[in-house]
Amino acid sequence: MPGSFQLFLFLISWLIFSSNNTLLRCSFLNYYTLTRIGLLSDTHHFLDDAIFQHFKTCDEIWHAGDFGTMEIAEKIIEGFNLPVLPQPVTKDGLTSRPTIFSDRLKGVYGNIDGPDIRKIFPEQLVFMCEEVKVMMRHIGGYPPKYNPITKKEILAHRPQLFISGHSHILKVMYDEKLGCLHMNPGAAGKQGWHKVRTLLRFVIDGKEMKNCEVIELI
Repeated sequence: MPGSFQLFLFLISWLIFSSNNTLLRCSFLNYYTLTRIGLLSDTHHFLDDAIFQHFKTCDEIWHAGDFGTMEIAEKIIEGFNLPVLPQPVTKDGLTSRPTIFSDRLKGVYGNIDGPDIRKIFPEQLVFMCEEVKVMMRHIGGYPPKYNPITKKEILAHRPQLFISGHSHILKVMYDEKLGCLHMNPGAAGKQGWHKVRTLLRFVIDGKEMKNCEVIELI
């Protein structure tokens, strides 16, 4: 089936680029070169099945910490059919990390996460998505009220996008002073004082971060 789908995409691509329709070619390139992100946090042992529907068109899933259990990460990997990276094997024939690891599930551990999550996900993650430098920490604050460690890290790495969780409060705000967009998707789990469970869905297209949507889970 995957082979048939790839062949289908190849044929569609060939037909589009063989045509003289410049607008059609540009639209096709735009759709397939941008990165669609599904962002969640603070699942706290619970993953709503509705997330699979809301994020079905996303290329990557990002989790800003407090997974709760390893089962949450495994369910994300399996539910979205994310590709699993080859596992390095040690001399005794055992893999050096659990097999759920995927480069399309990016995340950090939170304060409630145990050693199983912490073996896979770091406290802080800095990476490039398209042409945007992203920095993610579970506990970080927000503009201009970052905690001291986060402020130091932002000044050191100079990300264009800073993502955090922990507060269970959804925020999307731009830090004019640091030239950095901040996102906190709120809490997707049921534990906590929040009354509305939320997600964020957005697009990174080259240097642009756009089409940000707030999703409320019923």
